[in-house]
Amino acid sequence: MDWDKLRIFHVVASSGSFTHAGEKLFLSQSAVSRQIRSLEESLNTVLFNRHARGLSLTDEGETLFKTAGEVVAKIHVTEQQLIEGTDLPRGELKITTTSSFGSTWMMNHISLFIAKYPDIQVQLLVNDSDLDLTTRQADVAIRFHTAHQLDLIQKQVGVFHHHVYASPEYVSRKGRPQTLEDLDNHDIIAYGDITHSPTRDIDWVLDKKNGEKRTPILRINSIYGVFQAVKTGLGIAALPDYLVRGSANVIKVLNNIEGPAFPAYLVYTQEARNSRRISVFREFIIEQFKANQF
Repeated sequence: MDWDKLRIFHVVASSGSFTHAGEKLFLSQSAVSRQIRSLEESLNTVLFNRHARGLSLTDEGETLFKTAGEVVAKIHVTEQQLIEGTDLPRGELKITTTSSFGSTWMMNHISLFIAKYPDIQVQLLVNDSDLDLTTRQADVAIRFHTAHQLDLIQKQVGVFHHHVYASPEYVSRKGRPQTLEDLDNHDIIAYGDITHSPTRDIDWVLDKKNGEKRTPILRINSIYGVFQAVKTGLGIAALPDYLVRGSANVIKVLNNIEGPAFPAYLVYTQEARNSRRISVFREFIIEQFKANQF
């Protein structure tokens, strides 16, 4: 197979259309289409189903896309190893983590890393769903659960704690709960989409002693969104301490009740274990977590 055509195929399959792929490759839509048609003819198979809404992979296309992704990932690793063959770490570093952690804690600390390693081009990808490190959707992840893929390296770098928070306005209006049982009579805001939640037991305030569940007045599938709802005085919620640190209009209630602890893991592939970019980022994160206990 012609590598140039295979590379173009991978971009098209990732983009879902000839037009978007052309924009990424700086080629015209017709040029991209011709290259894909040529690849299909050389393989004597159809790789894409073409329809009005765009493109979808055929079964044969799915098989080739998986292999192409592995090839692209290995080439990227090799490229970065060659780039890093200098005294200073340099190259691209894609970091993925949850939306709330990435848009708050990381925003407050990543500037220190960038200043220390100006030759590393950092891309921060915030997403509550896990990106696939093996296909190089990202180089390294900060996650709050153990990795599902056993071939990934994961190092615990910290522990986060949850407490129950509300706004002063809410407390003055609805009163302050003294026990977990008091939450039965309060307006609770919850995360909601448990299937894709970034941490397990994220909605622990909904659990009653008898095994039943409290009904929240609002579910938001974003921890940062829950935080904003609490700030408006809408209700009470369990939030990670790092998220509310320094916020003037959110206070801790039920001071004697501590929610589940959530370990934080630094996750990367076996192939990246010797990467200097990963090594210096790992050292940076461990140092910052120790300096900013949660």
